[in-house]
Amino acid sequence: MTTELTYESTARELATGQGVLRYHEAGDGPPLLLLHGSGPGVTGWRNYRGNLAVLAERFRCLVLEFPGFGVSDPTDQHPMVAAHGAVTRFLDGLGLQQVDVIGNSMGGIVATQVAIAHPDRVRRLVTIGGIGQNLFSPGPGEGINLLMEFTERPSREALVQWLTSMVHDPAIVTEELIEERWAQATDPATLAAARRMYGRAAFAARTAAAARSEAPPYWAMLHRLKARTLITWGRDDRVSPLDMAIVPMRTIPDVELHVFPNCGHWVMIEQKAAWESVVLAFLTRKDDR
Repeated sequence: MTTELTYESTARELATGQGVLRYHEAGDGPPLLLLHGSGPGVTGWRNYRGNLAVLAERFRCLVLEFPGFGVSDPTDQHPMVAAHGAVTRFLDGLGLQQVDVIGNSMGGIVATQVAIAHPDRVRRLVTIGGIGQNLFSPGPGEGINLLMEFTERPSREALVQWLTSMVHDPAIVTEELIEERWAQATDPATLAAARRMYGRAAFAARTAAAARSEAPPYWAMLHRLKARTLITWGRDDRVSPLDMAIVPMRTIPDVELHVFPNCGHWVMIEQKAAWESVVLAFLTRKDDR
């Protein structure tokens, strides 16, 4: 039997040397860290609130809010850079040596980077779309282009277009969803952070810097990932098309890939029951090594 969990009853704060990290906590058991994606008005709570009751029956769920998205205190770093440090500060602050991690989109990239850099701290890893590299589809994908369009010229219409690109079934984009996303996405500080990530100039600069860098991209280092990994993906994802999954599926040493039909980028929302079933089976499977 699932228990209804509210925003207020699960909200927590952790003071760190780089500001307050806010998070939601529910359940008892082994620790399970949940990392959200990016985009207008995103929060960890909005990504995972529908899954918490089921996951909390087996795990101590910790939904971290990344700096730069309007909930945790911002830092002076680029939000993608700040996210990695926030995860390790969060685990250290709570005294957690090892966790299982679920990461959606950007959260999956961050989780993967943390697991490669700190292999002893991540036991099992679940990603939801977003990781890898476009092989056959053009990049950036439709959803990322719409995200950049909103970031450059915020409007309600642009927000609706982006939200619709995130899902297979447009009925999921309700007036309530639009309103809560609009309120946070247009907050001046949150919008400024978004432009550091997805403004066209910032995106072009990051692409150019990557081309000049001698450091390999994270997706070229996936063979170093020690954590047993489950990749989950929506077959109809228009933000990170399914062909992106080929590189991680081939190069991560201990990996499984589960593709959900009639499903866009938000697998945990659009295929909620099926996704929860697959993830729980993976996380609770008895170790054979």
